[in-house]
This record gives sequence, C-alpha cells and structure tokens, in this order.
Amino acid sequence: MPEFVTVGWREYVTLPDLSLPRIRTKVDTGARSSALHASDIERFQRDGAPWVRFTTAPNRRSPDSFTCEAPMLDERWITDSGGHKALRPVIRTTVAMAGMRWPIEVSLGPRDTMKFRMLLGRTAMRGRLLVNPADSFLLGRNDPA
Repeated sequence: MPEFVTVGWREYVTLPDLSLPRIRTKVDTGARSSALHASDIERFQRDGAPWVRFTTAPNRRSPDSFTCEAPMLDERWITDSGGHKALRPVIRTTVAMAGMRWPIEVSLGPRDTMKFRMLLGRTAMRGRLLVNPADSFLLGRNDPA
C-alpha cells in the first residue's frame, strides 16, 4: 500500500517549472482538476507547438506578479463553482509540497474573486495525499520543497 501524506484543506505549494514562489492553495477534494489564477492569457506557437503566456499574482496581498510561459497541453471546458463554463488552456507543470515533486495538469483562468489563487484538485492528489478537512497548514507555512 502506498504511503500517503496527510495535508490540511489549505496548504502552501510551489510551481518550480514556472519559477513561482509559494502559493496559498486550497486542497479541494470537491474539484476534479487543479486551477491557477492567470490573466493576460496569450496563446502562441513555438516550434510548431501550442504554448501559452500568462501573468499570475500568487499572493492576493502582494503586488508581485509573474509572467510565465508553458507548453499548452490542451484546452478544456471548465465549470467553476458557480456553474459557469469557460474554455481554458491547460498546462502540465510540477507541483512541490510535503518534500515531494510530481507533475500535475492545471487550468489557467481568472480567480480574482476567489479566496485562493490556486486549487489543487483530486486528480493531482490521487495516490499521494490524504486531506484532513478539519485542519490547515499541516505541512507548515514554509513547506514547499
């Protein structure tokens, strides 16, 4: 049986492939997919392959923003918590938390009105994490590897 790490319903993660510092993240078993706040989304081609460039501000309380580029894995219709559907770019990137790193798929879209700039959905957690919904920051506030 695999070893699982128990996490709280909110934790900090980093996205090292995108050079993003720690992001306060909602660990959301109710969401199938993961999502990252993104604005100024621009699709383009690089060497004949689809890529996406976007701006993200991982911390709502900080004016710091980052411009990132990544190969675009797909475009998918994503339904938000309000039931609205939007066609969003999806990338594959590495998430770091709990001393581990692994690849996840992340949809990109505006999360300005949301409390968390990132959601870690159950597909990204599968086989690695157990969620204690009664606790937060079980990994500590400075965890990301």
